[in-house]
Amino acid sequence: MKAFYEPEATGSTVWLFVGAPLPLLAGYLAAVNLWAFGLMWFDKRRAKRPGARRVRERTLFLSALLGGGLGAVAGMWSFRHKTKHWYFVWGMPLILLAQVALGAWAVYRFLL
Repeated sequence: MKAFYEPEATGSTVWLFVGAPLPLLAGYLAAVNLWAFGLMWFDKRRAKRPGARRVRERTLFLSALLGGGLGAVAGMWSFRHKTKHWYFVWGMPLILLAQVALGAWAVYRFLL
């Protein structure tokens, strides 16, 4: 088992300007999951108002595909939003499952 370490900024100009990749990735995933959760909340509020403009379904799926699968699934079930549509009930958890599998593969491949 390899020891985990973050690269130092002295050896590469990329790390000097960008920083270590893991905190950046964690920040991105936190932001996109909060965004997906918030989109579900916002669309649920809009769904209760007659005639209000709604968030497109493809926008909800895109937010999940860009890394916000956990936030989208949590928002979907927390607010009971889009739970009658089969493509949301099956699609969002499948996206989340694929993201978890990709993350597990990346940890195994690059960190262990």
